[in-house]
Amino acid sequence: MKVSVGQLNPGGEVAQNLATMRRLCVAAAQEGSKLILFPEEAMFSVGRVSGDFATAVDAHWTTFVQGISMMAADAGIAVIAGGYESSGEARPYNTVVAVDDDGGILGTYRKLHLYDAFSYQESSRIKPSDRGITVVDIGGFKVGLMTCYDLRFPELARSLAVAGAELLCVSAAWFKGEHKVDHWETLLKARAIENTCWVAAAGTSSDHCIGHSAILDPMGIPADFLNEEPEGIATADVTHRRLEEVREFLPVLRNRRFESSTLVVPAG
Repeated sequence: MKVSVGQLNPGGEVAQNLATMRRLCVAAAQEGSKLILFPEEAMFSVGRVSGDFATAVDAHWTTFVQGISMMAADAGIAVIAGGYESSGEARPYNTVVAVDDDGGILGTYRKLHLYDAFSYQESSRIKPSDRGITVVDIGGFKVGLMTCYDLRFPELARSLAVAGAELLCVSAAWFKGEHKVDHWETLLKARAIENTCWVAAAGTSSDHCIGHSAILDPMGIPADFLNEEPEGIATADVTHRRLEEVREFLPVLRNRRFESSTLVVPAG
């Protein structure tokens, strides 16, 4: 199936962000895509929302999900996008929602690994997930969901692959900084290669995020990509044929000798 990644610079208003997403969604559908992936913070940017952040989340999460469902049904394309979900507490969840081409909710994924690194403290305003991994079915593919900083944790991508994921979808707002583009591109390739999975990654483009959305095949070869464009889509044919071909000559999932969670190092 054809898959697109949509790159945008979310503002603080949900309606405006949904309008941008709708425009990219229509463009992807016109290219024949059956799925479009949007970045983390597609709902709104934490730094640009007006008023109290948690209050804004309580007021707009449902509107955001309904907006995604409507654009998916109207364009006839599945949509995956990142936003902020009320938790019933002061800190909301950082959540990715996936809807099918009829607008029905396929599943949600709450970010497991919060970005408490590089002098940033995401956990000060976001609650970590109280659930595990999420794999959904889209267009005959098993699709695993990840968010930004999750990319630095290979055990999460491996857990998704072991659960059957054939396409890893990463919604991200990857901060700019020294070596950060190199890290992003290297980690995307690594997650694809070590799991022999397709990888689609949608990045926020802004004055503090790198953009660089991309789609990679199971050998880590970029099929299409963007750079720092403020808005746009990248599209590629994601096929079972390529997946099966790579997994035949590189059967790393079959060749595994242990589960990482059960590895024991002998004493002495």
